[in-house]
Amino acid sequence: MTLKVCNPTRRHILKGLGAATLLSPFCTLPAWAAKSRRLYVDGLSFLPNDINDVKASKLDAFIADISAIETIEQSDGTKNYKRTYKACFNSIQQAAKTVTDNPEVYLQGLTGADIDNARAQQRTAVYFQIQGADCVEADAIVTKGKPSLWPQLDSLHQHGLRVLQLTHHYGNRFAGGALDNNGNQGVNKPLTDAGRELIAALNQRNILIDVSHSSEQTVLDTAKASQSPIVLSHGAARHFVNHARCSSDDVIRAVADTGGVFGVFMMSFWLTNNAPPTIEDYIKQIEYVARVGGVDCAAVANDFPLRGQENLLALNNNNSEGVKEYLDWWHSLQSKNVLGFDVVPKHVVIPELNHIDRMSRIDDALKKARFKSSDRDRFMGGNWQRVLKKVLV
Repeated sequence: MTLKVCNPTRRHILKGLGAATLLSPFCTLPAWAAKSRRLYVDGLSFLPNDINDVKASKLDAFIADISAIETIEQSDGTKNYKRTYKACFNSIQQAAKTVTDNPEVYLQGLTGADIDNARAQQRTAVYFQIQGADCVEADAIVTKGKPSLWPQLDSLHQHGLRVLQLTHHYGNRFAGGALDNNGNQGVNKPLTDAGRELIAALNQRNILIDVSHSSEQTVLDTAKASQSPIVLSHGAARHFVNHARCSSDDVIRAVADTGGVFGVFMMSFWLTNNAPPTIEDYIKQIEYVARVGGVDCAAVANDFPLRGQENLLALNNNNSEGVKEYLDWWHSLQSKNVLGFDVVPKHVVIPELNHIDRMSRIDDALKKARFKSSDRDRFMGGNWQRVLKKVLV
């Protein structure tokens, strides 16, 4: 299958990076690696409890959410999950120790070049991410016109933070969230003045900006404000499921126009309303993102543990039973008329992809769908590698 690249206004960022970057790991690796399968990078997962899962996943690199949360009940009765600084500082220290304690498996990703380094050493590069800038809400205090100080951000960066998500479902002092609502319907909050300061601080520190879970207006504002590529690490196209957590074509294009990446994740109720969900539904999402944003935009993400959604695995991927754990939360937002929650989900996972070997299965499905080998290189890891090399220097 041949896809035409869109013509975004800021795609000039990619000039000189495309083919050379995609080929670079094969040019710099020893002979054994030159004959290996294509680069595999996962846009969002978690450090596994079983270290054997890393090798079994066949990943060359992945972005790992290492944040810790506090559950907070909001005034309207819905729940939010705040990533506090104290909780995240402790969790990033623990994550760094896990990586250090397993040097035969992990290489902590600090620069984009660490993907090549890890592959050359038959290890997996892991890049630390926090899902929500709540962890630095005490930063950015401007006094009498002096520049803002970012002690919490600097501390987290020093301990390995390389990707920061602006929000998680709900907004904070920096940005709007995809599920913000006024009690009757969803709202679309913009990037705040403090958010613009945060964007500048992240650009200055070469931290990759993740707009997953953000409101549409926040994404559009961030794309204009950032001087570096931004990513939506894990999401889906609203073209298939009209839901607040899914992204419009404008959002996909805005991310692509920065030279960024849109990672399609594994949560099936946001991929398709069809039941049962299939791997073809996932491939349709990849294809659509590539058509709207260009082949340099679409990529793979997970948003489950490396081995898959474990409750569903225990149920032998019985979606009709597994979906029940999500329904209380779903109904709480249905009552607020938040977009998409009127359709009750029937499934959680695509059974074929709720598996430790999902990357190979996606690769094979893309081949079956007759995507070009060069496009498969991009989707399976090349696009993530390009952005990480551009931003993490």
